Amino acid sequence: MRRKESTLLLLISPDGVEEALTCAKAAEHLDIVDVKKPDEGSLGANFPWVIREIRAAVPADKPVSATVGDVPFKPGTVAQAALGAVVSGATYIKVGLYGCTTPEQAIEVMRGVVRAVKDHRPDACVVASGYADAHRIGCVNPLALPDVARRSGADAAMLDTAIKDGTRLFDHVPPEVCAEFVRLAHQAGLLAALAGSVGQADLGALTRIGTDIVGVRGAVCEGGDRNAGRIQPHLVAAFRAEMDRHAREHATTVTTAPSEPVG
Repeated sequence: MRRKESTLLLLISPDGVEEALTCAKAAEHLDIVDVKKPDEGSLGANFPWVIREIRAAVPADKPVSATVGDVPFKPGTVAQAALGAVVSGATYIKVGLYGCTTPEQAIEVMRGVVRAVKDHRPDACVVASGYADAHRIGCVNPLALPDVARRSGADAAMLDTAIKDGTRLFDHVPPEVCAEFVRLAHQAGLLAALAGSVGQADLGALTRIGTDIVGVRGAVCEGGDRNAGRIQPHLVAAFRAEMDRHAREHATTVTTAPSEPVG
């Protein structure tokens, strides 16, 4: 499942079946339903039965993503967890490379995941996920992630934030560095996904740099609170409307931009 087009996809992360049913009510406004367990970390893994129940709750044409966790450097353990996620009905498998301190460790983990997932479902999308605030936890540098994904046979590279303390993606990796992350991912034929307390104010920059998938939770919860707030359909709709507005404006800008002089 490699990159095919530049349309920005919206990934929403409910924390359980109840919120997934809320997402189903707003299904026309989102593209991917992401199963995670926020109280177990940035990319905390939920239970296999929750993945199955969410898969059953959302429309069949909406792919389900599942996080495997903020994982340690234990390739066999992570490969088994990834297989559990795809067997349970997820078609996007996200691995948070929290405990990998070098690209070589990250590649070893991801190669095991890719084999486990693709042996079961070849069309699944495997996502190597790193952290914009990697400097705070000692894991792989964000700009190393696209090469990790490429060398392991994964389909996408993603950045999120590891520590949910109110800081945002762009606080740690500014837009110009995110643009380089996206460029490196696209150069490798990968999807580029960005998340981490992303809000509507960030959508202009995310659109301009060519992001493929934007992941949100807090932005579509009551009060912007990813933990205490609950996902609201009208907030999902409003977020999508803002995404579409930026996409239209960007398309107009690209279309009307003067051509480079030939000389």
